[in-house]
Amino acid sequence: MDPLTFALLFLFVLAIFLGFELITKVPPTLHTPLMSGANAISGITLVGALISVRTDQVLLANLFGFLAVASATVNVVGGFLVTDRMLGMFHTKKKKGA
Repeated sequence: MDPLTFALLFLFVLAIFLGFELITKVPPTLHTPLMSGANAISGITLVGALISVRTDQVLLANLFGFLAVASATVNVVGGFLVTDRMLGMFHTKKKKGA
């Protein structure tokens, strides 16, 4: 394994652990507003993942690119669904006959 592949793999694993630690330390009351604010960042991640899939490298880069696209897509869609549900809780219900 060449040093660049090893460094990128190390960075990927480090990002997984760092993301897990950061998310578990956020209190539940702040999680939904932070998730809704992070959708733009996740969209940028999705664009970067799509670019990484289009490399001329072999199977390993394409595999990690596919995993990045799938993870970022789940994150973006989940963030929008949670935000929509959160905003739906603030709508007033219409009364019958009014």
